[in-house]
Amino acid sequence: MKQAAFIGTGNMGGALVRAACQSVPPQDVIISNRTRSKALDLENDTGCTVAANNLEAACAARYLFLGVKPHMMRALLEEIGPVLTPGQVLVSMAAGLTAETLAGWAPPGTPILRIMPNTPCSIGKGMIALCAGPNAQASHLQAVEHILRFAGRVERLDEGLMDAFSAVAGCGPAFVYPFIEAMADGGVLAGLPRQKAMAFAAQTLIGAACLVLESEEHPGALKDAVCSPGGSTIEGVAALERGGFRGVVMDAVIAAWKKNTALGKQ
Repeated sequence: MKQAAFIGTGNMGGALVRAACQSVPPQDVIISNRTRSKALDLENDTGCTVAANNLEAACAARYLFLGVKPHMMRALLEEIGPVLTPGQVLVSMAAGLTAETLAGWAPPGTPILRIMPNTPCSIGKGMIALCAGPNAQASHLQAVEHILRFAGRVERLDEGLMDAFSAVAGCGPAFVYPFIEAMADGGVLAGLPRQKAMAFAAQTLIGAACLVLESEEHPGALKDAVCSPGGSTIEGVAALERGGFRGVVMDAVIAAWKKNTALGKQ
C-alpha cells in the first residue's frame, strides 16, 4: 500500500500534500479531490498520484488524511467505510468533530487521529496539533508526525484542548495580519514607503517570534530588554497598554474558542 492518501485537497489539504511529498516518496502519496483539476495540478507539481475517485484513494494507502468540511465528513466515511481494511488509519482535519464522533461513523476498530493545521503550513512554517483517538497507537502518531514534518511544527495535544489550540494557532494568523498592517500603516504615517513598511513590520514579527522560540525567554522579559528607561519603545508600549492591546487580543482568542466549542456541539 501507499503511505498516505489525501481525500480533499483544497488550500489546506493541498499544502499538506506538498509537505508529505517531501517527507515520503511522491509515488507513495495518492490524492482525490472533488475538483479534479486541482488534484491534477498537485500531481504535476509534486509527482503524487491522482485517484479516479475517493474509493480508489481509500483503498490505496495506510494513512488516510480526510480534508473535507465537517458537514461532509459523515457522508465521506459512509462512502469509503466498506472498502477500508484492518491496519488503515483515519486522520481527520475537520474542526469540531470529536474522535469519538468520527469513530461512530467509521468501521469498528478503525484507528482515528485528529490534526488541526493552520495556513502557514502552505510555506512549511505551520503549527499543527495532533491528537490520538480510539484505537490509535504510538506508532500511528509517529508516522503522521513524519509525514507532516515539512509542513511545520507538529505538537501532540490532548483532544480536550483542540478547540483552544484552534483559537490560538488556527485563528491566530487572522489576528496577526491586521497587526502587521497596522504596524506598516504607522510606518507610512511616519514617512516610510508602503512596501518597505510592510516588509519591515513582517520581518520584525518573524524575528521576534523566532527569538521567543529559540531563546525560551518569557515574552515579558524580551519586551523589557528592548525598553530603555525614558525611551521611545516604552512610550510605544504605554500607548498599546492605554488602548487595551493585551486585553483585546485575549478577548479575540476567547471569542474564537467559544465559537469552536459551539461548532462542536452542532
